Amino acid sequence: MTRGRGSPSKENEFTFISPVVKYLLFFFNVIFWVISVMLVVVGVYARLMKYEAAMVCFTVDPAILLMIVGGLMFLITFCGCVGSLRENICLLETFCITLTVIFILQLASGVLGFVFSDKARHKVTEVFNNAIKHYRDDLDLQNLIDFGQRKFSCCGGVSYLDWSHNMYFNCTSDNPSKERCSVPFSCCLLSQEEGIINTMCGHGMQDMEFDKAADFINTSGCIDKLVNWFHSNLFLLGGIALGLAIPQLVGILLSQVLVNQIRDQVKLQNYNQQHRSDPWS
Repeated sequence: MTRGRGSPSKENEFTFISPVVKYLLFFFNVIFWVISVMLVVVGVYARLMKYEAAMVCFTVDPAILLMIVGGLMFLITFCGCVGSLRENICLLETFCITLTVIFILQLASGVLGFVFSDKARHKVTEVFNNAIKHYRDDLDLQNLIDFGQRKFSCCGGVSYLDWSHNMYFNCTSDNPSKERCSVPFSCCLLSQEEGIINTMCGHGMQDMEFDKAADFINTSGCIDKLVNWFHSNLFLLGGIALGLAIPQLVGILLSQVLVNQIRDQVKLQNYNQQHRSDPWS
């Protein structure tokens, strides 16, 4: 803000802008700005390390997700940092409006996902099957799927037969792959006593009958297990959602308060200038 020249008076020293609100909003944004830079750096590094091998699975690459989320956070927090530090109404309103839109979209997505659960489930199935297709193309995606299948003791999207969507595990007779009709080792029933994991334990499981395959691998799909986990951990998910919502609401509130304070300060300065320039006042 532009300050008047000359000897300061009590009237000129008064300001509507609270330093607490201003710098609280600034440091609030700095924290998330640093996080956003780290996400972008990690995403770019992961993408460059597997550039040639991962071109075909662009849409299911975790590195791309990190870069998108990090880039969006960078732009938003940049507006918040500079806007609060420079007391720029345009940047602060951009920050506030963007956060509000994101918050509304998140809320709407949650409500629509609950109301149209069948369609949401179908969409999740499509995404999971697409990830299965590119299982061998992206090491990060492969590790993510293996972690999920071990964590939830599941295999595939709907069932272990979904692994036939992958060209290496496909069970057609003309598939020359050595992994034909197999499933990843993360589907296997592993004993706690086993020190070494047999990565070939899922070999030929798609050729077996369901009951026989169940003796060696998890035959249940991950989507059902994931839905059951959601139902069993509603309080945890509610806490996570609240944890994501609170920083957004705090940012919206602080930015709007600061915008109102800056506008009041501009009105005060305009009044003071007009008052000083009026010889009859």
